[in-house]
Amino acid sequence: MYYGEKTDFKQEFLNIYNQNIKREGSAKLLEWLKSSDFFTAPASTRFHSAFEGGLCEHSVKVYYRFMQNLDMEYDGNWEEIISAESAAIIALLHDVCKVDYYRVEYRNVKKDGVWESVPYYIIDDKLPYGHGEKSVYIISSFMKLNREEAMAINWHMGGYDMRVLGGSYSLSNAFYKHPISLLFHISDVQSTYLDEKQFS
Repeated sequence: MYYGEKTDFKQEFLNIYNQNIKREGSAKLLEWLKSSDFFTAPASTRFHSAFEGGLCEHSVKVYYRFMQNLDMEYDGNWEEIISAESAAIIALLHDVCKVDYYRVEYRNVKKDGVWESVPYYIIDDKLPYGHGEKSVYIISSFMKLNREEAMAINWHMGGYDMRVLGGSYSLSNAFYKHPISLLFHISDVQSTYLDEKQFS
């Protein structure tokens, strides 16, 4: 991977974003991200990267997994298939649905025989619009997504997407017709389970 133990993931995110994403509306989207809790939010309540800044860190780690998978799948010629801008948009912004999504509460926990109040994250979704489709909705309010980007972001949860539980064939159809979406889903899963820590 291209990051180390002491990587400043917010700065890394900003570097990748500013170097690659130049689309009309992208500057306003970045300003919105900076004004939101995107850079301080966790990636989950207690599973992967469930700590302050975890969402940003997850996004950067997924970006590098995606780059690696594109490179391997297309023998280093992936930019003939997808632009560097599109790859950055998909990876860095796939989870903007988690902006303003978590809230900190406190519970009493006994440590060494002494009760103390400890913080933990809960879900408090202010815009219950789904997951991948919510990210597409939010991004689209700032800038246009092409079909490849929208499909990859929309279906990045793969078989974990609640819509698939109803028996819909849309996911498999999307993966057949848009292999970039499958590669991105794999990248997201790899980052979650191989590059990030689980919290209990």
